[in-house]
Amino acid sequence: MKYKIYLSPPHMSGREMKYIQEAFDSNWVAPVGPNIDAFEEELCRYTGSRHALAVSSGTAALHLALLALGVQEGDIVLCQSLTFVATANPIVYVGAKPVFIDSEPVTWNMCPDALEESIKHYLNAGKKPKAVIIVHLYGMPAMLDEILYLCRKHDIPLIEDAAEALGSEYRGRKAGTLGDIGILSFNGNKIITTSGGGAMLSDNPLYIERARFLATQAREPVRHYEHREVGYNYRMSNVCAGIGRGQLEVIDERVFQRRANFQFYQTALRRIPGISFQKEFAAIVSNRWITAVIIEGHEAGPSQIQNALLEQGIESRPIWKPMHCQGMYKTLPRFGGSVSEMLFEHGICLPSGSNLREDEQELIARIVKSCF
Repeated sequence: MKYKIYLSPPHMSGREMKYIQEAFDSNWVAPVGPNIDAFEEELCRYTGSRHALAVSSGTAALHLALLALGVQEGDIVLCQSLTFVATANPIVYVGAKPVFIDSEPVTWNMCPDALEESIKHYLNAGKKPKAVIIVHLYGMPAMLDEILYLCRKHDIPLIEDAAEALGSEYRGRKAGTLGDIGILSFNGNKIITTSGGGAMLSDNPLYIERARFLATQAREPVRHYEHREVGYNYRMSNVCAGIGRGQLEVIDERVFQRRANFQFYQTALRRIPGISFQKEFAAIVSNRWITAVIIEGHEAGPSQIQNALLEQGIESRPIWKPMHCQGMYKTLPRFGGSVSEMLFEHGICLPSGSNLREDEQELIARIVKSCF
């Protein structure tokens, strides 16, 4: 249906057209051009990463990250269960085996205790995991101190799926820059968009060089078209990169606006018993891409609230269904308890667009409160 209020719509700044027009005027409309180079440089400046690669989607970036790390058929990859399916699917693309890790109840991200249990299990079985993929869910950074300690201790590369977390920070560093490789998404619903697109971040130039090679059909550097291995058509277009440049100029405003949405909902709904939100630690700043709430102890649950909002043309969604509960993954190994299942059962994502008006916020809060 056509909603009156969307969950997370694109928010154009008006600055994008300058770079798009430059691409058209110069006829750089292919997956190559000055906007791509500039966008990658600007991403590095903003995030603090030494290297960046702009690609066609966050999923493509994650696929390339696994390939750059040498993950291959039969390898074990430890993956956060509470996430969108695009986090897990690239593991299968390369023939590896996903093993799902439950969440902890504070940030809702990968539980370090469950991660440690899984690492010990596979080490004892003589099958060292090839990589760990964490997710900064809805923009909230995971417990990176503990997770980084475990990965460094056992020499396992860490991939940060920061698709939802551009602008979030952990101890003064941008999300996506603390692990070995970071992943960003610029899909239309993200905090900034290139209409479709993503990026891979890393301080290791070898990972970026390998990914860049594979993203351009693995073409060898000779005059004719020479290919010695399978590659992919994963590069971002120069036009899309132009959109990203204009969007990146207002990223701080978008983070401020999304955080303001969260503060409004937290204040407006705090009197409802049994309601809870993702919590920030002192050293963490979430971009609050999506404000999600957990409601327990009431007859009215997420479905009833979602239906009440839908009657008014307002989009909302359940929290992600855990990967270990999905049809194609439910028979695979998992570690941890049932925190992610509880979050899915009791959670709802509320409209969180950076262009959400005050009267729209008040209407949403009024509808939610009316359910109780």
